[in-house]
Amino acid sequence: MTTPVVPVTAGTPVDDVPADGAVLGKISYRIPITYAVLAVFALLGLVGTLIRREGVWSQTTEFQSRYGDQWFTIPNFSVPSLLTVIVLTVLVISAAGYAYLVTAARRTVPVWLHIVVGLAFVLAFLTWAGAGKTSVIPVTSLLAGALALSVPLIFGAMSGIVCERSGVINIAIEGQLLFGAFAAAVVASLATQPYLGLVAAPIAGAMVGGLLAWFAVKYQVNQIIIGVVLNTLVLGLTSFFFSTLLADNRETWNARQPLGVIEIPLLSQIPIIGPVLFRQSILVYLMYAAVIILQIMLFRSRWGLRTRAVGEHPKAADTVGIQVNKRRVWNTILGGAIAGLGGAFFTVGSGLAFGREMSAGNGFIALAAMILGKWNPTGALIAALLFGFSKNLGNVLGTIGSPMPSQLLAMLPYVITIFAVAGLVGRVRAPASNGVPYTK
Repeated sequence: MTTPVVPVTAGTPVDDVPADGAVLGKISYRIPITYAVLAVFALLGLVGTLIRREGVWSQTTEFQSRYGDQWFTIPNFSVPSLLTVIVLTVLVISAAGYAYLVTAARRTVPVWLHIVVGLAFVLAFLTWAGAGKTSVIPVTSLLAGALALSVPLIFGAMSGIVCERSGVINIAIEGQLLFGAFAAAVVASLATQPYLGLVAAPIAGAMVGGLLAWFAVKYQVNQIIIGVVLNTLVLGLTSFFFSTLLADNRETWNARQPLGVIEIPLLSQIPIIGPVLFRQSILVYLMYAAVIILQIMLFRSRWGLRTRAVGEHPKAADTVGIQVNKRRVWNTILGGAIAGLGGAFFTVGSGLAFGREMSAGNGFIALAAMILGKWNPTGALIAALLFGFSKNLGNVLGTIGSPMPSQLLAMLPYVITIFAVAGLVGRVRAPASNGVPYTK
């Protein structure tokens, strides 16, 4: 059978018309442009400012990798600041050119190129920030802090995926995190056992998820509005109890009950990645398990297939016997429990007492990570780690005395997140029936 010839209309680029006459889609140069912007920033912002310093050719940047006990110690090492930044900038420029050629040839930019560009730019930025400083750049500490700051974001993003893949918008992640933190602190204090607080946290989050499901599914209230209302409700309740019950008797109701650190034998001794990944509390290991299990269940199980069907085309799912609203209710409660578990990180997971508004907007950042990850557990994990890394990067740079103003350091994680969403992801498509109530 011959391929039908599609006529070329006015305005169709000649390059987009192959020999068989079929018109191809428009080429998107979003990724090469993003690389080019990073290259320009590195050239003008990093190399340009360094080269104007007096005695810059003799300045070095020192990096440190030691962090606790390891199999062997990697000594601190120094690199020539200006030369290193120039080499890494040239690498980013070359990657931008290669990405342009790949995109122009209608091929997908490989994942390894994203990794190379990201590492090169981050290393160039760290080298620039530490140039001529007496302080060292603590590489392992930077990564460990980034993972810690990412934990509630990852749990929140997983919660959003479970709910929104089922067709329910979960704006209440912020409230679920906060209520989970509150329940974990109170129960752990009363029982003087942090692991009981870890059990109470997902129950508290599930309660908020149950309210969301009740109003959104049964009464078909606008899901964004009810999510905002639940956030306000939880904030008001926790603030009230914090100012009265918890403040009156902190030792009984709001004492610090930290989870212990669990070291994985052998793995925790690996330099750099060992202390970061395998010297953590049980909550972090539960986070690893949650991401892996959800990734497998969502795309390799009957539950996942039915969940995605409910979120994409509930009417078709109903015709084959899937109980749409029942599944939405239970998945929303499950999502709330996952977010509540993430809230425990703020209290028992960090060894802190409960504080007013201590979730600090992490629920909304988790939503951004979910969208940046395209409603995929692995993608959301990477997005949350990106935000956590950028936030801890600002903290580390402030400690070593970075030339960047403190206001810019505070803005850094949000700027990087916006840049990543606009430059690397662009337009994304949510589940087709997300936020749409279903009536049988």
